[in-house]
Amino acid sequence: MPHESLRSQLRGELLDPTSLAYDTTRVVWNGMIDRRPALIARCRNAADVVASVSYAREQGLAIAVRSGGHNVAGYAVCDGGLMIDLSLMNGVRIGSDLDHAFVEGGATWLDVDAATTPFGRATPGGLISATGVAGLTLSGGIGWLRGRHGLACDNLMAADVVAADGRLIHASESENPDLLWALRGGGGNFGIVTSFEFAIHPVEPELMFCGPAYPEERADEIIPLWRDFMKTASDRLSGLAEFSTVPSDASIPEHAWGRRVVALGHVYDGPADEGERVVAPLRNFADPLVDFSGRMPYRTIQTLYDALFPKGRDRCYWKSTYLKGLDKAIIRDITTRLAKRPSEMTFASIWRFGGAMQRVSAEATGFGDRTMPYMLSLDAIWSNAAHDDANIAWVRDFWQDMQRHSTGRMYLNFPGHGEGDNLVRDAFGAATYARLQTIKRKYDPHNLFRMNQNILPE
Repeated sequence: MPHESLRSQLRGELLDPTSLAYDTTRVVWNGMIDRRPALIARCRNAADVVASVSYAREQGLAIAVRSGGHNVAGYAVCDGGLMIDLSLMNGVRIGSDLDHAFVEGGATWLDVDAATTPFGRATPGGLISATGVAGLTLSGGIGWLRGRHGLACDNLMAADVVAADGRLIHASESENPDLLWALRGGGGNFGIVTSFEFAIHPVEPELMFCGPAYPEERADEIIPLWRDFMKTASDRLSGLAEFSTVPSDASIPEHAWGRRVVALGHVYDGPADEGERVVAPLRNFADPLVDFSGRMPYRTIQTLYDALFPKGRDRCYWKSTYLKGLDKAIIRDITTRLAKRPSEMTFASIWRFGGAMQRVSAEATGFGDRTMPYMLSLDAIWSNAAHDDANIAWVRDFWQDMQRHSTGRMYLNFPGHGEGDNLVRDAFGAATYARLQTIKRKYDPHNLFRMNQNILPE
């Protein structure tokens, strides 16, 4: 069989549709995604990745790259091609000076936090610990520590990358700096990252997590208070206003079950007692229906949302847009549309930007411009395939209506299902996209890596 030549080169294993582990390995986080690759290479080291890329190129196979498999568009798995699975490559090593960490390409943020927080260190990740480091970082990486330390990609110091021609390339400020620039927000377009080097920062043993949940019917009153409070907030405080429905869970007071709420989720990156004083106004805008606030380790905070987003269970369609502002009319448009959401499992969030994240210039990274003050993410989640059309249409109509309030750009980790001829170009903006195209032509001129938020080399 032709693929035996690949199998013989791998330290890991090669799966085909007859393999026992095939079906469990091809499953990704979004339950809507059901694709069947011809082969799955479960890589254990960079040499395995080189062999897999070379085989796919020579055989004319499409490549999908999986680290955490958490991207909502399901780019981590393809039909008929080769899925390169890095999930066995999840090691994390801390530098002896405790200011940087080396992270393998298949690690999740749970792996990173488990290795760094015992040393009182952390690097900005996302909000769900099961998310892959690679996917989140390469398209930006918005998390709880962004106000003080920026995006995940801002903390990327260097990377080892398997390019389309099978070379293993090191990217740093002194070696292939154009590639490092592109990896800081330009997505998985330029090769497969087998190792990341991140800056890591001191973090307190406990942080203050702020989580008051107010009745959603009071959102038109709560959101302006939150907006105005955050305008003068410390860089140490990062957060979002999140619309959701309280689940029927024994850990939550029964009077809140099934109620729609707007929760002000924030983390204070500093001493917990100081943080508790800082966030007190957020917890007292009105009487919260329930308050999830408390002091806890950063590692615990990173897992708070995990149970709400289990792998492969739910059907999801997430789309985002950056907002120019948050005046009364925009708030009203958001709350009016949200009232008509078809699924009680859905989340929608207004992310507030500022601090270190916004102090990075538009030219400094492949992520591009940082001047947008807010992001609206529409995270439709439902369980029944019969409800696909209703939920997807609700997000698309909502998103389209909000374009009159938008900068015209979006966060590419929340791209819907990647549809739209100019989606990626518009997400970056013309100048950043043009520069990314030049780098794409250099490292992947034939667009071998196209199962992603794709930048065309031509």
